[in-house]
Amino acid sequence: MSNLVTIFGGSGFVGRYVARRMAKAGWRVRVAVRNPNLAGFVRPYGVVGQVEPVFCNIRDDESVRAVVNGADAVVNCVGILAESGKQRFDAVQAEGAGRVARIAAEKGVARLVHVSALGADAASDSDYARSKSEGEAAVLEHMPEAMILRPSIIFGAEDEFFNRFAGMTRFGPVLPVIGAATRFQPVYVDDVAKAAVLGATGKAPGGIYELGGPDVRSFRELMGEMLATIQRRRLVVNVPFPIARIMGSAFDLLGKISGGLIAGPVTADQVRNLRHDNVVSEGAQGFDDLGIRPTATEAVLPEYLWRFRPSGQYAAIKGSAKNLRLRQP
Repeated sequence: MSNLVTIFGGSGFVGRYVARRMAKAGWRVRVAVRNPNLAGFVRPYGVVGQVEPVFCNIRDDESVRAVVNGADAVVNCVGILAESGKQRFDAVQAEGAGRVARIAAEKGVARLVHVSALGADAASDSDYARSKSEGEAAVLEHMPEAMILRPSIIFGAEDEFFNRFAGMTRFGPVLPVIGAATRFQPVYVDDVAKAAVLGATGKAPGGIYELGGPDVRSFRELMGEMLATIQRRRLVVNVPFPIARIMGSAFDLLGKISGGLIAGPVTADQVRNLRHDNVVSEGAQGFDDLGIRPTATEAVLPEYLWRFRPSGQYAAIKGSAKNLRLRQP
């Protein structure tokens, strides 16, 4: 019988790529999610019965214990960008991560891969970054040989970064950003999945790996690349941090008043995060140590951002037709 891996958040942005690769490697894949009825799309990643979504609440011991039981490896891809209802940073990214590692150790799971984030820092003024660091510490407390992945901002067809800002270009000539000078090192989602699979299958040792793509660019430069890809001209305007803090606090208050029904475009905690560069540290373990050559943004963005072009899927055809008319005598 093939080995079994439990992937927490296996239907999410990163998790689905890990699930697909683990299934391709011949593993049985248990996709642990809060809404398994919405995760049926993962089943075709393998043969019938190879990939199965199951219910799990990472905040509950018995729920986690049930999906870890019998697993040879565990991958935790659960994370949130903003708090909502019971989904709090501490509960999900700190306590939840520790719970997965503790129960995996109790059950004798051989390998654990934990997806964290660049910028994880116990002393950070950001609750997101602090909870990520606390989650890492909890994982290592229970499973010292675990692999911890710290990716920079992740891009891919389902991302909430380039897709979000490309969508914003449809509403006016100005594209506002917070922290235009902040530097990022975008990493392709499938490259992160490759790293996770190496750890889950025992082909790479544990430890902390900082994952960044081949290029370091400012927020403004990334927006320039995105605009060139979708063939739109917009004025990228930096929102000063003092103003952004007020905006974030106001949106947070609005969310509380509405009981979470209204979610603003930015939170105060996200504003605090945007003050810091998000790049790989000098001397850190990374893709080179895993034998992975990271993918550049220009190789992938056109594959999924084409739908934001003024002519959508017909942009290339119209461009060719225009060139043909210009060449006629």
